Amino acid sequence: MCGICGAAWADPGRPLGDDALAAMVSRLRHRGPDDSGTYRDAHAALGFRRLSIVDLPGGHQPLSNEDGTVWVVFNGEIYNFPALRRRLEARGHTLRSTGDTEVLVHLYEDEGPGLFSHLRGMFAIAIWDVPRRKLVLGRDRLGQKPLLYRREPGRISFASELKSLLVGSDAPRRIDPIALDRYLTYGYVPHPTSILEGFHKLPPAHLAIWQDDRMELRRYWDPDWGREERRPAAEDAERLRSLLDESVREQMIADVPLGSFLSGGVDSTIITGLMQRASDRPVKTFSIGFGDPAFDESRFAELAAKRLGTEHHAFRIEPRAWETLPALADQFDEPFADSSALPTWQVARMAREQVTVALTGDAGDELFAGYDRYRAVSLAARLDRLPAAIRRFLAVPLARAVPASSRAKTRLRRVRRWLEAVGEPPEGRYLRWVGMFDETARAGLYSDAFLDDLARAADDRPGEADPASLLERGFAAAPGRDPVTRATIVDLLTYLPGDLLVKVDMASMAHSLECRSPFLDHRVVELALAMPVDRKLRWRGGRSKVVLKQAFADLLPREIRDRRKMGFGVPLDRWFRNELAGELRAVLLDRAALDRGLFRPEAVERMVAEHISGRRDHAYRLWALLMLELWSLRYLDAPAEVAAHA
Repeated sequence: MCGICGAAWADPGRPLGDDALAAMVSRLRHRGPDDSGTYRDAHAALGFRRLSIVDLPGGHQPLSNEDGTVWVVFNGEIYNFPALRRRLEARGHTLRSTGDTEVLVHLYEDEGPGLFSHLRGMFAIAIWDVPRRKLVLGRDRLGQKPLLYRREPGRISFASELKSLLVGSDAPRRIDPIALDRYLTYGYVPHPTSILEGFHKLPPAHLAIWQDDRMELRRYWDPDWGREERRPAAEDAERLRSLLDESVREQMIADVPLGSFLSGGVDSTIITGLMQRASDRPVKTFSIGFGDPAFDESRFAELAAKRLGTEHHAFRIEPRAWETLPALADQFDEPFADSSALPTWQVARMAREQVTVALTGDAGDELFAGYDRYRAVSLAARLDRLPAAIRRFLAVPLARAVPASSRAKTRLRRVRRWLEAVGEPPEGRYLRWVGMFDETARAGLYSDAFLDDLARAADDRPGEADPASLLERGFAAAPGRDPVTRATIVDLLTYLPGDLLVKVDMASMAHSLECRSPFLDHRVVELALAMPVDRKLRWRGGRSKVVLKQAFADLLPREIRDRRKMGFGVPLDRWFRNELAGELRAVLLDRAALDRGLFRPEAVERMVAEHISGRRDHAYRLWALLMLELWSLRYLDAPAEVAAHA
């Protein structure tokens, strides 16, 4: 695992300077503390920081082919590189190293930009084609590894993280109004925008070709989202078992200590069980616990560890974790409102003390309908047979009759949210369920000045103005599939790459820990996508992840197989009313925050007062505002300090 950066320019009089390249490389040191390297010529500069995982003595980058006409910097792992290496050698290529990086330059010689479709793994890759003065960027299919870029007249620059791009650029730091509107809608800034104007994220499954100051974006993996294949259930289970077992074994290849994150849920228990089966010693496992039982999974993690025979390490997180928030704001580069980043950060820090690579169960919920909201989608779809007016007539008074809960994780709160949205079309309904601030709440929060900025941005970019358009495109990808499958596809295209994978990558790489996700092997993804919904979710008995539990029944204790899904969050509602109420006020009600010009001060003050008093539950909205302000203090108010931090 590594950090990459660099630039290419058409005008040799506008190069990326040596000092700027050095600053970009230095700002990525946490991603690669073991080694660094640079390359430059008259039209390009490449930078690299290395976290050594495989081919420890021979993995230095940037790396070239024999005659130095193709150069590469690469972040990630290519799991099928041994097979690719054998194929290249059969074609006459000579490879000097034993790792996966050199495979890329020779595969580019044969395939050009088409090389990405041959790769199985997680990656962000930059290839500089010297004679053609062509820069080729590529990102893995599901978006595990980040890659950002900035285009200026005559030049393009790129990096694994926004902080690296910023120290290599003198561009003004202006918040993109559309990006901020999306952030408050979803709790993260979805690709391809970033929070700052002029900085962009390369979307998952895409490549970019820059040559002569022209750039082309191209999607290289686009599965048939609408295809459904019905086979005997036992055959689906057997295929899944075989593919996931192979994926785990491939991803266990490392020349450094390896372990797993074990939450005690179905997905992480399966991944850990397959690891333990393939290992000749107890796998090191790591989990986080809370004092609040509504958020604590530690007993299930301990149960799984005992059943599987792992060497388990548990850690408990308390409100003093507030001290970590400035570091989170710095590391994540953008405001990021998924509160589970906090325990993910802590478990990654703990794991790095003993291992360099950790496998995770990420994407099991999206692939096999594990979230509770998929049940809500299924139930609402049944009611969609009724006219919308009748649904609203029935649902609105029922929603008002349900008491508003002050606890973020109660069934009454879920019922109320479901009823409030059941009268809407499926896309709008789903946005209500996954969103933080709805359109009315955002409009009431924004200042007049920001509303004007947002309106001007919407006029300039009308296709991006409505945050709901992201979900609408996801639902449109498979119009013939059932509602639950369509919702899982939406999450695979938006929530997974925009939230979950960002969280894991940024939190783990802050501690120089590589995380791998066997469920994200694209063969596993394609198999799961083609399965009919009844392989995943069944109403009778309230069963979810049906085929997954069938395929790996021998690895799952009954208590884990049959328990309800528990999200990996933190007890924000209690913390903000008690231990952290003072810190919340100190940040959000500070004069500098209220005068920032984005929000109406009275709206923020009202939210804080309502939550602390217990009249309303604004915990997750306040967390979003809090992380935005902490980010602003770091990236807008003190940019010189950010650069100096390198």
